[in-house]
Amino acid sequence: MIQRSTLREQLADALREEILAGRLAPGGEFTVREIAEHYGVSATPVREALVDLSAQGLLEVEQHRGFRIRQDTLSDFERLIEAQALVCQGVLHQNPTLALPQADPGEFTSIRRRAAAARQAALGGDLDILIGYDLRFWREFDALLTNPHIGEFMDRMRVRCWAYTVPYLRRRHSLNGRLWSGHLELADAVERRDAKDTERLLGAHRAHTLALAIELSGA
Repeated sequence: MIQRSTLREQLADALREEILAGRLAPGGEFTVREIAEHYGVSATPVREALVDLSAQGLLEVEQHRGFRIRQDTLSDFERLIEAQALVCQGVLHQNPTLALPQADPGEFTSIRRRAAAARQAALGGDLDILIGYDLRFWREFDALLTNPHIGEFMDRMRVRCWAYTVPYLRRRHSLNGRLWSGHLELADAVERRDAKDTERLLGAHRAHTLALAIELSGA
């Protein structure tokens, strides 16, 4: 049940999960009223949640009609990857020694736990479990290396990347071994402050993600 104390946030989270699960397909249209009736809530928090998702690039406003699930092209996807690359390069340039003054062992334990779960899901081709753990891994990873504003930007880029690839991935019979699974290696590189290996693994992740998207879209 959705609790009214955080209704706006929970509605946005619920709709985001529907998009990432592929149950709300790119290009699909709906109105505030339809969503409000579906969840049994008033129109105001629904409208607020949809505006939030629009600001995050997941929805587009259809004038006088409602909202539409954003349908990115491969070119859009490539620009999302490029944006992530530029941010990562800037972060590493500003922090070439991977100094983590606020990090403690507990944070690395949590990151490694997320990394292990994401790796297992990726190797097993379990897309639903992977997406959740992958996004949590990157959020905690970003929290160590960047300021909150950069972390928020990167999270939005990754969510949109998943939103683009999920419909294609759902059509595949098996995903075993096809999804990036280098989470633990990346966590290890950061923990030992190996900036060169960290940069290599981040580059490998972007290259793998882009190559898979190109293959899936048939470009």
